[in-house]
Amino acid sequence: MTENATSAEGEPGAAAPRSGLRNPQAAVRGLGAGTLILEAIVLLLAIQPIRIMGGHLSGWGVGAVVGLAVLAILLAGVMKRRWAWTAGAVLQALLVACGLLHWSLAVLGIIFGAAWGYAAYVRRRILG
Repeated sequence: MTENATSAEGEPGAAAPRSGLRNPQAAVRGLGAGTLILEAIVLLLAIQPIRIMGGHLSGWGVGAVVGLAVLAILLAGVMKRRWAWTAGAVLQALLVACGLLHWSLAVLGIIFGAAWGYAAYVRRRILG
């Protein structure tokens, strides 16, 4: 047996299996940043359909959505920082709270909260 196969079996004292990625930190940062950029795009594209489909999204509501989209873009740029992952989770909670402005924003918050939770899970699995 090779050394990698032996360590994957979980023998005592064996090293943890590697992810196989050349730069796992960069891969995880890219996953987080990509999730946030996708969220920002969806938020900005959601404004007009909400207003057209009978959603009474006020000026404050539009401002909140645009503000959250800008915050998501800014967070995507600072994914090297450890606190950015926590800030991303706070962003998801804020989006769910915007459900008070329109129910569809809460739905988007739940969807992207699940995506962010999965990204955090992948981060833990890859980086340990």
